[in-house]
Amino acid sequence: MKTKEDCIFCKISSGDIPSKFVWSNEDVIAFHDMNPQAPVHVLLVPRHHSDNILDLAAEEEGRQVFSQLLAAVPRVADALGVSESGFRLIINTGKGGGQSVMHLHIHLVAGEGLSESIV
Repeated sequence: MKTKEDCIFCKISSGDIPSKFVWSNEDVIAFHDMNPQAPVHVLLVPRHHSDNILDLAAEEEGRQVFSQLLAAVPRVADALGVSESGFRLIINTGKGGGQSVMHLHIHLVAGEGLSESIV
């Protein structure tokens, strides 16, 4: 089991690993995915470490952290210029849900090819 000290997103958040940032504040960072799956593919990551949304929900400060994360969405969408055209938000949870980095994060994807529904 990886610890906060081993977490790549915690290292990106602290500046130990460089990344192409889109937006950040004291609670949330947003940066371009290193392996984009869409023309626009950005990760929104709380600076607070929780492995996934279920773990965050069990934490006392979970509601506040998730609120901060969601409040960042319109700011990041504006910075990317996709507020008007639209975008998709994805939260993978656990290995079976496609989560590859065990730190809660939201994928914001936009661009050509997203008009088809996957649900």
